[in-house]
Amino acid sequence: MNADEQKVREEIVRIATRCYDRGLLVAGDGNISVRVAPNRVISTPSAVSKGWMTPEMMVTVDLEGRPLEPSEYKVSSEWPMHRVIYQARPDINAVVHAHPPHATGFAVAGLSLDKAILSEVVLTLGCVPLAAYGTPSTRELTDGIEPFLQYHDALLMANHGAVAYADTLEKAFNKLETLEHTCKISFIARTLGNENTIPDRAIEKLFDIRERNGAMRPEARYGQVCGYNPGLDPAEQNFEGDRITLSRDELLDLLTQSARILNGF
Repeated sequence: MNADEQKVREEIVRIATRCYDRGLLVAGDGNISVRVAPNRVISTPSAVSKGWMTPEMMVTVDLEGRPLEPSEYKVSSEWPMHRVIYQARPDINAVVHAHPPHATGFAVAGLSLDKAILSEVVLTLGCVPLAAYGTPSTRELTDGIEPFLQYHDALLMANHGAVAYADTLEKAFNKLETLEHTCKISFIARTLGNENTIPDRAIEKLFDIRERNGAMRPEARYGQVCGYNPGLDPAEQNFEGDRITLSRDELLDLLTQSARILNGF
């Protein structure tokens, strides 16, 4: 183990402890991983309380979950969820999965975080859809989250919990913490009887700022659904008189967005 990987192990323990102390997970729940090379990932071990881990407990695996170094600990059975995220998003180097109470409450209630209610959240996180229930550690779960990965940096998983991912571990944790905080605010607003949303035009302005700051990939902009439909990128549309010609990918994007809206995502 080199010095850089030792620092990663220590950072994972620090973030895991923070998650535990803030009640984002309990006991052996949740898992955290950091990609340190294209096919080399350091992960929290299975069935160990995140509040009592040490750097030596971390396991090093390839993307298939096979151990790359000897260890008495095993990688989490939910490793397939981490793998599908890393494979779908080459820009992602860290994944944090936990069961934050308010966010998980939304997931259990069948609610996505699909309304733009806080400008800071639109700027830093965007909308968080609800993936259909899938048995943990199985293909059901990965099939459920995969369609959303290109467009979103955090997901709610029905009757399960939440997952956030980013290019650094600190950012992934911040996204998870923001998700939980926003769900709490949304819950309070709904309890008070009203949840006002940001106007569509203002959302577009916030997306512009987010893109300029490098916090949002261009392809994600037109896949996000924040209680409104941004449509396809006008720069990529082909016009012939009154008829609009769409490529196959553009048509699939449009149909996907429509399906999400109809299903409340």
